[in-house]
Amino acid sequence: MAYSIVQVAKLANVTSRTLRHYDEIGLLPPAFVGGNGYRYYEDEQLLLLQRILVLRELGLGLDAVKSVVTKETDQLSALKAHHTTLLAERDHFDRLAKTVEHTITQLEGGKKVKAEDIYKGFDRHSQQAQTLAEEADQRWPGALATHERVKGWSKEKWEAVQQQGADAWSALAELMAAGVAADDPRTVAATDAHYRWICHSWTPNKEAYIGLGNLYADDERYRVNVERGNPGLADYLRDAITAYAKQRLD
Repeated sequence: MAYSIVQVAKLANVTSRTLRHYDEIGLLPPAFVGGNGYRYYEDEQLLLLQRILVLRELGLGLDAVKSVVTKETDQLSALKAHHTTLLAERDHFDRLAKTVEHTITQLEGGKKVKAEDIYKGFDRHSQQAQTLAEEADQRWPGALATHERVKGWSKEKWEAVQQQGADAWSALAELMAAGVAADDPRTVAATDAHYRWICHSWTPNKEAYIGLGNLYADDERYRVNVERGNPGLADYLRDAITAYAKQRLD
């Protein structure tokens, strides 16, 4: 069954202009164009549009969305990956909602909110780091054991390491925005800061570090966070990590 562009726009709660734009940038071509010049869509295009809208809801820009859907040609496998990401996002916002609810309850009862309870659920990156370490341990045994040691850090050390990581990410994003190649010496130097940041919790060898770069780009959970405000950064970081590992971790 074929659906007109007007029908699809109504079904998906988007505008016909949006669908035309998706076609123009090669993101969502219609199944065919009728003799009347109208675009028509079939089941395959409807499923692809669902994936596009999910990725947009997750905060990806159109360039990043196009990169993801181009790589993932198996609709079912891709939807399963999107589902996993959505569940992770749901759990994250559930934690935030509980924190805010607790604050409201305490304030309405005229009670003081404990400082340690105010920011529960905001540690998305540390939660993600734990998940990454667990997955890394499956690929490269020993990664999780090393990661566990960071739990004994003081608040001051944790904040310092987090700032080091933020600086490393920012430097790489700036180099990408400036058009500097991923294997340029400046990028390799900036990647060294990222590697040294990673080494606070886990010391990957050449194979493992390249695998980590691939995970940033290929796993949607990490791509979504890496590319917030920086479309294309996951692929750039993957290439930079590969160049760095080949040059410095042999």
